[in-house]
Amino acid sequence: MENQTEIKERKKIIFSGIQPSGAMTIGNYAGALRNWVKLIEEYDCFYCVVDMHAITVAQEPAILRKNTFEAVALLIACGVDPEKCALYIQSHVPAHAELTWVLNCNTMFGEARRMTQFKEKSSRHPENVNVGLFDYPVLQAADILLYQTNLVPIGADQKQHLELSRDLAIRFNSRYGETFAVPDAYIPLKESGGRIMSLAEPEKKMSKSDANENAYILLTDSPEVIVRKFKRAVTDSEARIAFHKTKPGVSNLLSIYSVFAKVSISEAEKQMQGLGYGDFKLRVADAVIAALKPIQDKYSRLVGDKEYINKVLDEGAEKARYAARKTLSKVYRKIGFYSTKN
Repeated sequence: MENQTEIKERKKIIFSGIQPSGAMTIGNYAGALRNWVKLIEEYDCFYCVVDMHAITVAQEPAILRKNTFEAVALLIACGVDPEKCALYIQSHVPAHAELTWVLNCNTMFGEARRMTQFKEKSSRHPENVNVGLFDYPVLQAADILLYQTNLVPIGADQKQHLELSRDLAIRFNSRYGETFAVPDAYIPLKESGGRIMSLAEPEKKMSKSDANENAYILLTDSPEVIVRKFKRAVTDSEARIAFHKTKPGVSNLLSIYSVFAKVSISEAEKQMQGLGYGDFKLRVADAVIAALKPIQDKYSRLVGDKEYINKVLDEGAEKARYAARKTLSKVYRKIGFYSTKN
């Protein structure tokens, strides 16, 4: 039994996952990855490349494998230290799927049907409205509850899924006795640039699924491509550099600059005073290029070292499997599954 001091000193647990859907954008970095790096120092972190979620949309097997490998390399290049967390691939830990089935049997059909992202994704992929697409919020709940997660870093579009995870944990605990930690949202102190918008349509979030490739900057884009994309970024006709809700394009560029130059928005505004929009865009591009160079250099080395990446993944999966198995064994015992070991 742990004594009260040990319980008090135990780090809180954070779980977060990212899909292996190709190269990540500077929006992914600003909104998630840089926080992953910071959180490692204070929390016990489980970071997962969620390949099981990825297959709710049709995938080319060779491309999925490549994207998964490269996602891991890019996470490490961005500063996610595998020595300080569990960094692993979702399908390498079978307990994710196993717990999902138990949670399925404790999820009401109406709850799953209300998930807004199912409606959105099924409308975008009407040719492939599969059961997995309908059910993936329950898999997401299993991802979270499996590790006795206390905190989940989320964006505004994920609040509904976290609520389902909380509801399932509370329902299971009420029915079978205390089993799962009930997770809370982790919302970092408001930082400038936490939400980076499209360069082409600054009213919407930056996404690499955008049909316009000039709308987003990938972490792996070359300096030439970055400059070209920023030159085409939408601003306005005022020729005034200020952070204001009536100037979404200019405000977005200031947000990007603040993240990658590591200055406040007000300082970014001061540094840009007197510049025309053309020079302003080049200053933003230069800041992004300079910040991405060490990431890109490290990434280039890592993608050529498959032995190291495989070692990281084996060790990360072992850490995750150990923690997951403890929870799953408890769940199986609580619901009445027979075991020859008891």
